[in-house]
Amino acid sequence: MRSALAGLICAAVVAAAAGTGILFQPGAWYAGLIKPAGTPPNILFPIAWTLLYITMALAAWLVWRVRGLGPALWLFGIQLTLNALWSPVVFGAHRLDLGLLVIIALWLAVLATWRAFAAVRPLAGAMLLPYLAWVGFAGYLNAGLLWLNG
Repeated sequence: MRSALAGLICAAVVAAAAGTGILFQPGAWYAGLIKPAGTPPNILFPIAWTLLYITMALAAWLVWRVRGLGPALWLFGIQLTLNALWSPVVFGAHRLDLGLLVIIALWLAVLATWRAFAAVRPLAGAMLLPYLAWVGFAGYLNAGLLWLNG
């Protein structure tokens, strides 16, 4: 029963963070920006993020089952907060410069979380690697948008 409750809590916390992406969507402002090379089609973003959020919640649940609410999950909470902050900063406030700072901090926080998760449960760490790669790619896109649109 405790394991199922932990899983529900992980899913709810991740879903809450994902909610900022629903509340603050790209819209016409983003559509009018010059995009950097390699920008995927818009339909790919919600698909990728949905898969990443599911994987993140499962990884957090695996760590919780082994260690409970320890340092690894606190790091997870920090990176999740930064994740949730990016959409309001970029799509809400139209601040690509601040968004770049947020995404750099996010990438570093995901890196730290990956290391902490891997130390607790290697599978959970491995489950964060696609997320780490995607955030790195998103950082490239954010930097490219800033460069091309000043």
